[in-house]
Amino acid sequence: MKKTITIFFFILICSLFLYAQENETKIPSLQNEKWWGAFVAKGSVMPWKDTPTLLDLHNQNFNNQTVPLFLSDKGRYIWCEKPFQFTVKDGDIYIKTAPQNIEIVNGGSTLREAYLAASRSHFPPSGKLPDTLFFSMPQYNTWIELMYNQNQQDILDYAANILRNDFPTGVLMIDDNWQKYYGNFDFKPEKFPNPQAMVAQLHKQGFKVMLWVCPFVSPDSPEFRELESKGYLLKKKGSHETALIHWWNGFSACYDLTHPQAFDHFIKQLKTVQEKYGIDGFKLDAGDVAYLSGTSFDSYQKDALCVDHSQKWAEVGLHFPFNEYRACWKMGNQPLVQRLGDKDYSWNALKLLIPDMLTAGLLGYSFTCPDMIGGGQNSAFLNVGKFDELLIVRSTQVHTLMPMMQFSVAPWRILNESNLAICRNMAKLHVKMGPYLLKYARHSAQTGEPIVRHMEYEFPHQGFSDCKDQFMLGEKYLVAPMLTPDAGRTVRLPKGKWKDDSGKIIHGGKTIDITVAPDRLPYFEKIK
Repeated sequence: MKKTITIFFFILICSLFLYAQENETKIPSLQNEKWWGAFVAKGSVMPWKDTPTLLDLHNQNFNNQTVPLFLSDKGRYIWCEKPFQFTVKDGDIYIKTAPQNIEIVNGGSTLREAYLAASRSHFPPSGKLPDTLFFSMPQYNTWIELMYNQNQQDILDYAANILRNDFPTGVLMIDDNWQKYYGNFDFKPEKFPNPQAMVAQLHKQGFKVMLWVCPFVSPDSPEFRELESKGYLLKKKGSHETALIHWWNGFSACYDLTHPQAFDHFIKQLKTVQEKYGIDGFKLDAGDVAYLSGTSFDSYQKDALCVDHSQKWAEVGLHFPFNEYRACWKMGNQPLVQRLGDKDYSWNALKLLIPDMLTAGLLGYSFTCPDMIGGGQNSAFLNVGKFDELLIVRSTQVHTLMPMMQFSVAPWRILNESNLAICRNMAKLHVKMGPYLLKYARHSAQTGEPIVRHMEYEFPHQGFSDCKDQFMLGEKYLVAPMLTPDAGRTVRLPKGKWKDDSGKIIHGGKTIDITVAPDRLPYFEKIK
């Protein structure tokens, strides 16, 4: 019996193309097999071929979402409930973790079948959506215009300029530094003399209003002392003292959301903000594992890892239909709005949007916004002499036929009338496409399928695995935005009949060269 079990185990390991040596599990690739997964922010280097260094899901998220998942265009997927370290060499994946924690599953023969099999087993669709306004109207965020000088008058001026320049209304997000300090949820009185009236006016103008919040608490504050006395903050390892976390805004204590009462307390604080000021929801920032990994701390859940705190932070958003995240662990196919990490104001950064969005969809984050138009990295906008207006126009066009589009830098401030008109028309095209976007958002909520789809996902084994500059929006539209300052680009059309944005019918199965004027967003409708 013992010999039989040993032989069976050996055959099983071989059938999965897996072996372990010194806690390193190698998953050899099949012939011409390609892999995607793990980090949304690494979409531009996928499908994976080689990693220059060891990557670690325990303490790295590269400013964006992570999932312990790899998907193959041959229909296989790899899943591990816990975070792991990995490298990729010549397309083979090496995972540093105990082999019994790894699942290698044959879900079919295509990337789509691999994704759907993984979704069914590990992050099934919830059937629920974030608020539908996210998909049907643009978003506006005050970060780039105001940065840390959030104040009532400038926010009202920003909203007034949206209307004055004939842009559609939608969600308006008030970003960091509106509150007295971290952990406190009252507006700064010197900056916001009447926040209730401000929110009421924004609502009257047609906006929904969201506030930036984080899980951090400023030390030596009344809230800090209250939360510390209740045991609601992370503690230093082996100590009853509160841990101070070093994040991008300094040193702060941090809510321990693995503590059920601390979690409920935080939710109560946010709901109180809603009732007091009329706020519709929250941008929930700073759930990055990187800011917890450098600190040795204890939490209420004794075996909690950094990723578990990131996941609990994401669960807060389930209580608010208006939500937004930039960092997340697991939580695929949940009614949470995700956003790509802050990108620079540059052409190189613009090229990252499509591959990162494609990866977000493959990891279960279908309800994702591609950063802020022009880039969300505020330092890139400091000391800018003359703006590259074409870059802003092309960035707007990339967002237009995505599930969501978000303005931050004010186009009416930096663009001439001609380019401003292009961006206005793109915002209105997004609104026009709102019913289609919402249709596929609802489809995603029921099936788990991405809204923004990789060409390989929709047209398997037709040579699209390396295609990173165009995408399918649902099943009907192939979108090929301009990502360079050039006057034209190539488009790879799958087999079949296609109608371009000018109405011209084109037979596919070939690569075409097109000229793209500044006011054109190339897209192709699939004709049955």
